[in-house]
This record gives sequence, C-alpha cells and structure tokens, in this order.
Amino acid sequence: MTAVTDQDPTEHTDHTEHTENTVDRTGHGAEEAERAGLDPEPSAGKGAAGAAREDEPHARVKDVRVKDAEASSRRGGDTGRGNAAGGRGDRDGGRGDRDEGSSGGASAGAADSGDGEGAWGDGLIARRVDENGGAEPYAVLPSRPPASSAALMPLAYDGNLRSRLDALRELVGLSRTRLDSGTLAEAGRVLDEASARRRLSGQHTVVAIAGATGSGKSQLFNTLAGVTISETGVRRPTTAAPIACSWSDGAASLLDRLGIPGRLRRRPLQHPDSESPLRGLVLIDLPDHDSAAVQHREQVDRILALVDAVVWVVDPEKYADALIHERYLRPMAGHAEVTFVVLNQVDRLPGEAAEQVLDDLRRLLDEDGIALGEYGEPGATVLALSALTGEGIGELRETLGQFVAERQAPARRIAADVDAAARHLRPVYVTGQRTGLSEEARDEFADRLADAVGATAAGEAAERAWLRHANRACGTPWLRLWRWYHDRRDPVTGRLPSRAQADEEATARQRVEHAVRTVSDRASAGLPAPWAQAMREAAVRGAQGLPEALDELAVRTGLPPGRPPRPGWWPVAVLAQAAMTLLQVVGGLWLLGQIIGFVPPNLGVPVLLMLAGIVGGPLIAWSCRLAARGPARRYGHEAERLLREAAAGCGRARVLDPLAAELLRYREVREQYARVTGVGAATR
Repeated sequence: MTAVTDQDPTEHTDHTEHTENTVDRTGHGAEEAERAGLDPEPSAGKGAAGAAREDEPHARVKDVRVKDAEASSRRGGDTGRGNAAGGRGDRDGGRGDRDEGSSGGASAGAADSGDGEGAWGDGLIARRVDENGGAEPYAVLPSRPPASSAALMPLAYDGNLRSRLDALRELVGLSRTRLDSGTLAEAGRVLDEASARRRLSGQHTVVAIAGATGSGKSQLFNTLAGVTISETGVRRPTTAAPIACSWSDGAASLLDRLGIPGRLRRRPLQHPDSESPLRGLVLIDLPDHDSAAVQHREQVDRILALVDAVVWVVDPEKYADALIHERYLRPMAGHAEVTFVVLNQVDRLPGEAAEQVLDDLRRLLDEDGIALGEYGEPGATVLALSALTGEGIGELRETLGQFVAERQAPARRIAADVDAAARHLRPVYVTGQRTGLSEEARDEFADRLADAVGATAAGEAAERAWLRHANRACGTPWLRLWRWYHDRRDPVTGRLPSRAQADEEATARQRVEHAVRTVSDRASAGLPAPWAQAMREAAVRGAQGLPEALDELAVRTGLPPGRPPRPGWWPVAVLAQAAMTLLQVVGGLWLLGQIIGFVPPNLGVPVLLMLAGIVGGPLIAWSCRLAARGPARRYGHEAERLLREAAAGCGRARVLDPLAAELLRYREVREQYARVTGVGAATR
C-alpha cells in the first residue's frame, strides 16, 4: 500500500483545527485529503480555512466519501483526540526543525508525540493505487519513523575523481591572474557544487524528471510514486514549481540545496515490513522546460545543474523538437551515464510505430553525441513506456532501482561536470602546437642585443687600440713625433661626433625594441591567446629601461682603463728599436765629427751605422706590426665576448627569465589540465 505526505505538515492551515476537523483526526491537512479522493465534510465548527476549502470548485461532498470519512474518523477518533494536544504542540515546537529538513529533529518530534510518527506525516489518509492506476478506497497509514541522521553517510569520491578535482582547483588557482573570471566561472561552479554535494548524503540519488509541455512527465512522476502528487491536466503549464518525492528519510539537506520548500516535499510510505526497490531515490518533478513563464525555465536550468541524474520525458509529437536537443541534450552529451530518455505515450502509436519512433529517437541522440547504454556499454538509457496505461513502467522502475542501488550517480555527475569544464577550458590551455623558446631563438636574441650595444664594433675598436699602442711602442721615434705633431695641428671640433652619437643611440634603441618584439613573438608562438598575451606583456615590462641598462653596461664593460696588456716579445722589440735609433744617432754624430774635423775622416763605418739604423728601425716596426695582429685580434675578441656576455646577461635577466617563468607557469597549468582530463591522473 502506498500513501503520500508532506515533509512539513505544519505548512497546512488545517492543522491548526485538530479538535474541529472531522475529516482528518490525525492532523493531516485538507490538501492531502483532497489528493486521497476525500472531500472535507462541512461542519459548523470549521475555521476560516475549512470554509475557504468548501468554496473551491474541487471541494465536492459525495455521500459515499463522507460515510467513509466518518467511519475512518470514528476508527481513529480516540487516538486522534488523545494525542491532539500533545501532537499539535510537538509539531508546532518542531516546525523549525522540519522546515530546515532535519531528520534528527523529525525523529525527536516523533518520539515526543508518543504515536510513533515522524516528520513526513502524522497518520495519512490517501488513496490506494492498483496496477492499472485506478483509485481504491483510502486507508489510514502510520508513517515509518525516519532514520537517524547520524546513520547517513556523506558522499565519498574515489581516488581518481578526488585527484581530478584537486587538479581542477589547482588549475583555477594558477590561472586566476592570467584568465578572466568569466572563463573560470564554470570550473569554479563545478568545484563549489562538488564540495557541497560531497558533504551531503551518499545514500540518496536525486533524479529530476524533465520534459516539454504535454509530454506527461507529471503523470509519470505520479505513476512512479504510486499516488497522485503532482497536478496533471490539460492546462499549460500545469507544473509551476518543482515537487520532490523521497523514498527514504534523510534527504532534507539535499532538497534544501535544491531550494525546494517543505510544502512541496512528499514521500510515498511503504509497509513497515517491506523495502521499496527505489529506496534512496529522491525524485523531482520539474516545470516544463519550454514553458512560456520565464521563471519556470529558470527553475529548470537551476535544478538541472544540481541533480545527480535526469529523466527526459518526450512524446511522439515533440521528441525531435530542436529546443530540447540544442539547448539541453546536445550540451549535456557528456552526462550520458546519468541520463534517461523516456518516450512516453507509446499507447498512442499503432502497431510497430512505437519501435520506429524509438529508433528515430536513438538516431537523434546519436547525432547529439550522446552515447547510448546498449550492449552493456555505459551511456544513456532509452526506454519506451506509457504512464497512462502502465506499459514499460515496471522496466523503468527496475532500471531506476538498479541505478539508485549502485550509488554512483552523484560521483558520475560530478565527473561529467569536470569533463564539461575541461572541454570548456581546452581552448585556453591546448592549441595542439609546439610551444617554448628554442636555444636558437635565445642565441638570436643575444646576438641582436650585442649588435644593439655595439659588441662587434667594441671588439674591433679594442683590436685597433692594441695595434695602435703596439705601433707607438715599437715604431720609430720619428714616426711617433710626426703623428704627435699631426694630432696637435688638426684637433677634432666635436660637433660631428656628437650628432653621430645621437643617431647611434636612436638606432641602438630601435634594435633593442626589435629584438624584444622578435623574441616575444617566438616565445608566444603556439600558445593559447591568454598565455600569448601574458608572454608579450612580460616582454614589454622587461624591455622598459633595457636600452639604458645596455648603455651603462657598455660603458662599464668597455675597454679597460690604461694600456692594453703587452706580449712577452714587446720589450725586446722596444729595445731593438731603441738600438736602431741609437745606431742612427751614433752614425750621424760620427759623420758630423768628421765634417768639423774633430774625428779623422772615415766614411765607411758611420755610413754603415746610419744605414743600419735607418733601415732597421722601420723593419723592426713592420715586423712588430705583423706580430701584433694575433694578440690584437685576440684582445678584440675578448672585449667583444665580454660585452656580448654582459648584454646577454642583461637581456636574460630582464626579458628571457620572465618569459621562461611564464612558459613554466603554462607548463604547470598544462600538467594540471592533463590531470583534470584524466590523462596521467594519479590514483590516491
């Protein structure tokens, strides 16, 4: 026998008139009596609420029901009157607990009332429904005491799902400074909902029944519950607010999360000695998803994002409606394992038309990308039934029973939500192209900075300086005297070098900017747009002040002060050049002494001495110039190397290191994204 009750009976005004209400001596409201097929009996002692009920069109008094009601009242009168005051006080005192959905508070209220009744009802009058859906005479059924809230175990995720959720949380944390909040909103919602669902009961499975106008979802809801709970009719839309029906206690917190008030919570009650195959199921009847009322569609979208599974009810006329396929089924293709698609009203299809429509429905679902759970494979369950005649209801009830008994739907829903969030984030993390900054790009950047700072010119200048110093040290004194005189005669004005220096600085700045722009483009190639933008911004920040730093570096790392280092043969060449000069002087003085008669005439020796000095001096200078080319070139290369290394170090610290940090962060988020998608996720 099946009956139905509100989770919070104190929501009904008839409960305030226990002593005057002859229809329901146990405190059950007139609304439940109407659902059970019983009309309230007119009484002079009724309150305003009872009078209002009499004025309603559906409050028709029939003799047979009045007689049955009076008989029922007489049977339960003693108990109802004996416990009226205490039961009413307990219910009023426990109103807040029941409104909050606390099964523990409900148990306490049942214990205090002394009649063994819990928060779901206080003795119910309802109609019995046979297999064909016909209404049998009502009966009075005591409710089963609710289970203790301490016995309810919270939902537990397996190691793989926990690892994926942790990776998604880490991914969101690493990406907050690189991605806008709108991009991460869905991932944040999934994390919040996963955390909230994990704290709630793992022994219940929340399943929503959704469908279009006139698909018969409310009738299917009532058929599964075994009693009329949700209003059905030709008026559209019929269902204006979601209604919940739970097959076991302890689901109040889940319904609080869905925002379903206590007055819209029901529960079919079973015999105490029997266990329902749907125990643990929390069924939600949703408004029409194509309702003309905007608030109805908003409620559907809100609750569909929170339930563990969905039963989509379609009819032969609107099963191919583009609205349900494009707005709901296709975007939720990844949730196939927690999706049921029911073709209702097959009794309206003649012959084999039902199978043909069902096959076409499977084809449409396949085009939507929804995997079908056929041949033992995981996927959506597709059934055909008639909620009016009962055809196929047994198969759906058995399928739902197995689905609920597995207690895997909440984790599957969360896993599917994580998959959907990963697909949504894929464009901002994966492009399918190779990313990174190659060594070739780094070397090219260093070469561009070296050119901008003039490393090659500095090396050449160092080489020329070394050669010039060698020429001065090893050259003839007469040549050195001539150069000194020439330098003093033609001094440099300074205007032209100043203008050339300004042009050179502008050119160097342009080269630096070009080098930074080139390396940032190389580093951001193949990256998703947000990370490529972050790379360019990091390069721009590093380029600020880089030309000035390179100029300072060139001054500090330029030619060392003082004279260049001398090779070991240099003193010998200087002494040889001095000897050649001395020979010239001695030979000249000897010839002069002979001319003035101070020395006896002998032209041969002084002439030979002078010729040896005159020829030997330039010869030594030329030899020294040839010998100085190697050391001068090595000196210039060393100066160029030092400047190149300094420029490369400056560019690395200001530009390459920030780019490498951004690339490292991107690799970290790529690794976390791979864990989110389940690739390489470690099981804890």
